[in-house]
Amino acid sequence: MKIVRYGERGRERPGVLDASGVIRDLTALLTDWTPAELEPGNLARLARMDCTRLPAVAAGTRLGVPVSGIRKFIAIGLNYTDHALEAGLTPPHEPVIFMKAISCLSGPDDALVLPRGSRKSDWEVELGVVIGRTARYVETREALGYVAGYCLLDDASEREYQIERGGTWDKGKGCDTFGPVGPWLVSADEIGDPQQLDLWLEVNGVRHQDGNTAHMIFPVAQLIACVSTYMTLEPGDLIATGTPAGVGMGMKPPQYLKAGDRVHLGSSRLGTQTHLVEAWRDGAAF
Repeated sequence: MKIVRYGERGRERPGVLDASGVIRDLTALLTDWTPAELEPGNLARLARMDCTRLPAVAAGTRLGVPVSGIRKFIAIGLNYTDHALEAGLTPPHEPVIFMKAISCLSGPDDALVLPRGSRKSDWEVELGVVIGRTARYVETREALGYVAGYCLLDDASEREYQIERGGTWDKGKGCDTFGPVGPWLVSADEIGDPQQLDLWLEVNGVRHQDGNTAHMIFPVAQLIACVSTYMTLEPGDLIATGTPAGVGMGMKPPQYLKAGDRVHLGSSRLGTQTHLVEAWRDGAAF
């Protein structure tokens, strides 16, 4: 099952993607894709319906973040050995955990807006994990049972803010528009093993990242178990699981995003995103 939210920003409506790739309107059955709707019983009930009987949504309609009401956006750093090495850092012995601001969430094809004065904004294609039921002190062997679904995301990062201004990484991770998610959330049962997903990213038609979740240092189940020892995971919480090599910071010389660039990223089972990079404009709404 692939769930979506569509429509103008702040007024998105719930939908589902049918087998032929048409988005179907779900507003007759639920008001929104809220965290409560992600619980296994609710997803299973909706998955059994014949969605082809629902109204079709016009092709080209804007898509938003697939789930509303996300309360925590948790991210994992340096979770691929090749990325840790390109960053000049030792691969970690335990997951590196940081937070992205909820206000950075944006749709899968919305503009990526550079922070005011940014000089080192970067890209990071990642697998996103959305939690479906409350998780505390979860055992690794049981962890995947707490997942509602998986999605594509770009953990966009301002490297000067993140690394050169002291303190935590959070400074460079939560800028407005720096958390595009989607185009849809694929239910956990449809994905099965999350350690067999391709991830790729291109800038202006040039491929820079080409990885696979099989190469994570800490697999998804281990990440959920680890994070749940430090904080309660609730339905709707989103975990970004780390990026493979190929970020702009790791290039020689480094290459960063500038206004007018086009970022295109995807996975064969999670869909694609496309972002036009824009300069900051005072008064712009996100």
